[in-house]
Amino acid sequence: MLSWEFPPRIVGGIARHVDELSRALVRTGLDVDVVTAHHPQAPAMEEIAVSGPPALSEGRRGPAITPGRLRVFRAGLPPIHPLDFVAEIHQLNFALLERVMVDGRGDYDLVHAHDWLVAFAARTLKHGLGQRMVATVHATEAGRNHGIHTPMQHYIHTVEWLLTYDARRVLCCSDAMASEVGTTLRVPADKLRVVPNGVDPDRVACADSPGELREFRRRWVGDGERIVLFVGRLVREKGVEVLVDSMPEVLAAHPDAKFVVAGGGPHEHLWAKAAGRGLGHKIVFGGFVSERDLPRLYAVADVAVYPSLYEPFGIVALEAMAAGVPVVTSDIGGFREVVRHRVTGIHTWANNAHSLAWGLNLVLSDGKLAARLRQAGRREVRRKYGWAGIAQQVLSVYSDVLSARNDAFEQREVGVPGPGVRPRYLPTVEVSARS
Repeated sequence: MLSWEFPPRIVGGIARHVDELSRALVRTGLDVDVVTAHHPQAPAMEEIAVSGPPALSEGRRGPAITPGRLRVFRAGLPPIHPLDFVAEIHQLNFALLERVMVDGRGDYDLVHAHDWLVAFAARTLKHGLGQRMVATVHATEAGRNHGIHTPMQHYIHTVEWLLTYDARRVLCCSDAMASEVGTTLRVPADKLRVVPNGVDPDRVACADSPGELREFRRRWVGDGERIVLFVGRLVREKGVEVLVDSMPEVLAAHPDAKFVVAGGGPHEHLWAKAAGRGLGHKIVFGGFVSERDLPRLYAVADVAVYPSLYEPFGIVALEAMAAGVPVVTSDIGGFREVVRHRVTGIHTWANNAHSLAWGLNLVLSDGKLAARLRQAGRREVRRKYGWAGIAQQVLSVYSDVLSARNDAFEQREVGVPGPGVRPRYLPTVEVSARS
């Protein structure tokens, strides 16, 4: 597997996805090497012990299988500083290839690439060493930006197209994401596979005593205040500004509420917006929260809120549900599939602060509803989003790829998707060769 992030380097949701998926695949007996970016707090190479097998569903164990081996190789820092972000990513791809060439095995059955950031390393392994390749697209540049508007966005969009073109199969985390990838990147429907993200409930379970949780809680809010929790990066697509805009209506109905925002990114403008309404004391920005403190935050939260403007899946909602926190989300993308309205959570209109305030007030006002959402959310996660079952779906895709006859099977005659793609790259493949 190739990924630009892997714990302890956590930028977004890819790190946890690759971490937990690789462990689940190892529990099935596979050997997995994860090749990822350098991190100053992690070794250049480590072998991770994986016990197995996990529960396939609540109360049921899988067959006795000897786990495989999980190794993580972290690329070294390049000797020169990159000029810009694209140069940095290109240097990362060279470094990933170097780690594979020096320390990796020579008999990999398959390469699994996660997003465009590792596209060039993945396709070099495919074409240079003749290895078969699968790609997971976690989000698209067009989706994040509601279209392609700048030269940089055009470049990233084209690299995404190249990755999906070269991949034998393209995995997406939701039906909504598969539709987006099929439309924006022109991926044929028979090449797409929908495999959901998962969550390990043990990772978000809190083992602190009630006394320890009380002390932890006081780091964020005062006694008697209730916590409205947001977890995510502080970027526009996550809808944090909509959350700030909802504060007056929520606090008018529930003056004991306090908004806790956990996630990296600039927040000064968000605090200033709240402070301008006299509510600066009712919101706290905690920055990036450690893996140790995240379960504690879930344990003390009264409601978790995710007002995203763009969300391919919504793994943060799964985390909250697994931890037993009622969730309020926008009604877009993967949230529509992961969260069932009034059953496992509450949907609100995207980019609408009044609707978001309605959803938060509903949960904060109705204790019985909140309790039902907690129970149903936990059950849903264990029933549908356990990693053991997801690993079996990924294995099925791998088997499908390895049984295909040759690379020509996947080629399609498609139009140039945007600036940067050389027309001569598109192969001329007879229809009979693809039948």
